[in-house]
Amino acid sequence: MYKIVACDLDETLLRTDRTISETDKKNIARLKDFGVKFVPASGRNYISIDATLKDLNLYDLANEFVISFNGGAITENKNHKLLHFEGIPFELAEEFYRRGLNYDVCIHVYTLEKVYAYNFFQNERNYVAGRMDVEETFEKNLDFLKGQEIVKCLYSSTDMNYLHKISEEVKDICGDVDVSYSSNRYLEFNKLGVNKGAGLKRLAELLNVDIKDTIAIGDNFNDLAMIRDAGLGVGVANVAKEMHGDCDYICEADCNHNAVSEVLEKFIFNA
Repeated sequence: MYKIVACDLDETLLRTDRTISETDKKNIARLKDFGVKFVPASGRNYISIDATLKDLNLYDLANEFVISFNGGAITENKNHKLLHFEGIPFELAEEFYRRGLNYDVCIHVYTLEKVYAYNFFQNERNYVAGRMDVEETFEKNLDFLKGQEIVKCLYSSTDMNYLHKISEEVKDICGDVDVSYSSNRYLEFNKLGVNKGAGLKRLAELLNVDIKDTIAIGDNFNDLAMIRDAGLGVGVANVAKEMHGDCDYICEADCNHNAVSEVLEKFIFNA
């Protein structure tokens, strides 16, 4: 019997208009009757997930959880209680920032509480609007963040071939980094070993749940580790084609047509 459903947000649960369907809301609420926890698993920071938690009636609740920063943090929803955190050294974040200045990308730097963006071009502003609050910076280095915990860095561009090229060119500083792609626009750098799969396994251990009793649902490469590690790994219909072979099940529905409900009905309610 499945006990945890870990679900990506953008382009998986959230529709392209950034909303959750009423059907998905009702079915996620039904999970409590089956003793199953619904756990948002996002590359974003946990504060930015509050709006989704409110939509799902999970906001500020004890014994409900979020996996954020691609597994860099696990929080209990009540008071954003931090249960686990893994970030990258300041010096490494500084190097990714400095290298990023040489490329036509928007650079994001994530601290526990804030997201900073350099070269915050309009297309990126439009994409993050309604998803998370971002503070623009014009600084040429990260001296203004010295002494703060850095969770991850990323580069944003809608040209994925360009991001793959950059990934090859910064390989020399990626020895202690977990590299992933998300939302068809992000090249992300987390601490080595930090990914959504590791986050799901850690949460399962905290809750005394066998990893075989978990479902992971996602659409892009930063979801790949949890899709591989979960007892049942699911890709929505719009999942990256290169990930099809790693999915135990691929939905008929995409993120705009109740894909999450399809999974819950098939594997939990009608199992």
